[in-house]
Amino acid sequence: MKVILQEDVSKLGAMGDVVKVRDGYGRNFLIPRGLAIIADEKNVRKLKHLQGIAQAKAAKELAESQAVATQLEGVKIGFVRESSDEEKLFGSVTSRDIEQELTNKGFAISRKNILLAEAIREFGSFPVEIQLSRGVKGTITVIVQK
Repeated sequence: MKVILQEDVSKLGAMGDVVKVRDGYGRNFLIPRGLAIIADEKNVRKLKHLQGIAQAKAAKELAESQAVATQLEGVKIGFVRESSDEEKLFGSVTSRDIEQELTNKGFAISRKNILLAEAIREFGSFPVEIQLSRGVKGTITVIVQK
């Protein structure tokens, strides 16, 4: 029996793959759980149409992400923080702070996309990567001053 996978199935294939499985496995496990549909002509045509739409959408999102990445290059965000007498920073600069400043500058970027391993706890200039989409990253400069 040939089926079209509706979701990723470990050791079998990824979503959208047409795979050959034993009749019982497809009929009793994959199809009832919504993991697959029978690969008849109608469903294969529908799959190809949906894949074409998905590829066009992905290409559009990639182009938009690359445009935002070029806009982000050279963007500098400054933060002024208080310090102790020993030049230690009170508090820190987090991805939430960076998200707020990017929003103020007109960029709609979620803090989940800001690749900051840990909060910035010292003064200086730091490059911070932003994940815009798969394979597209932009870099901004975060400056922390007294």
